[in-house]
Amino acid sequence: MLADTGRTSLPVFHHILPVPSSQAPNRRSSKILREYNIKKCPVSKDGFRTLLNPIFDALAVHFPCMPVVTYLEAIRQGIWEEMERDPTVFCLGEDIGIYGGAFKVTDGFIDRFGPERVIDTPIAESAIMGAAFGAALTGLRPVAEFQFMDFIGCAFNQIVNMAAKSHYRWGAPAPLVLRGPSGGNVHGGPFHSQNPEMWFVHAPGLKVVCPATAYDAKGLVKAAIRDHNPVIFFEHKYLYRRIKEEIPSSEVDYVVPIGKARVAREGHHLSVITYAAMLYTALEAAELLSKEGIEIEILDLRTVSPLDREAIAATVKKTNKVIILHEHARTGGLAGEISAVINEEAFDDLDGPIVRLTSLDTPVPFSPPQEEFFLPKVPDLVREARRLHAY
Repeated sequence: MLADTGRTSLPVFHHILPVPSSQAPNRRSSKILREYNIKKCPVSKDGFRTLLNPIFDALAVHFPCMPVVTYLEAIRQGIWEEMERDPTVFCLGEDIGIYGGAFKVTDGFIDRFGPERVIDTPIAESAIMGAAFGAALTGLRPVAEFQFMDFIGCAFNQIVNMAAKSHYRWGAPAPLVLRGPSGGNVHGGPFHSQNPEMWFVHAPGLKVVCPATAYDAKGLVKAAIRDHNPVIFFEHKYLYRRIKEEIPSSEVDYVVPIGKARVAREGHHLSVITYAAMLYTALEAAELLSKEGIEIEILDLRTVSPLDREAIAATVKKTNKVIILHEHARTGGLAGEISAVINEEAFDDLDGPIVRLTSLDTPVPFSPPQEEFFLPKVPDLVREARRLHAY
């Protein structure tokens, strides 16, 4: 399909067309060759190199080049492009200006957009949230960074009792994004490794997004900025520079819809429902289980509020067995809510008990061996999948 959003990669071309040595490829054809690994044709005296240029020109229109970028860079590009597109979008947060942010997500922003749209703030999450909410009420679209999402609790009252209820109480939209790094497996200790998304999933009026891939991170942050509701955007810091993926170039204005899950891996024996960094735990376990003849389907939620109830029910109806995997603590975790959704939407399709695989009900340990024990791991998922498959 030529109208694809950009995920489709071009195949390697094996056609052998003669090319006269006197004609070098034009810039566009060279870029297509390089980006898509298209094999160059051998030079021949009898060839006609000019026959190829129209082909490459047509390909460039329908398949813009897809650079490989990190999860972090994808988020950076998404915010940058929205600031270019919409002058009402601006950023604020601790050290996001001259320093470029603690993780460099906003590096270079102040040089392009100036201090009026890239605002350094004091170390005061409540003040950041208050300023963002006030700006949103005037028609601006603030993107507020919390240096670590562990400290989002300092702004809890303004998020839950003000921004989340603004539209319900008096019809005022609050188009703001609260974004920042969350998650463990980085040995950051109990104050820099938490996954606090469930604090806000319980609050009506908020949208909560937790992307796992570079493609989704960019598409979802763009969708969040354009949304008329307050969106909390959790960026798993373990993925920042470890995950790389081809995404469409800036010439392609794509968004990923909030509230829609995706099947990250097809399978038919059982389903694993997960999101964020745990997606990669599931994918690694799936490869090991595949060698044993157990094919698991993996559903990447992408958004944890609102949940994609239809996608959850569909995967359960397909495989009839399900494991729910998440990084935050077990008690009061998302697995309990998803279990209720399954009971309501697909109970008669179950052929085994719903399995929860989560972190322990403790603060995140600082000690690397203790943190490893605390987090769900590939061997844990493999063990539970074998047990459920045999049920």
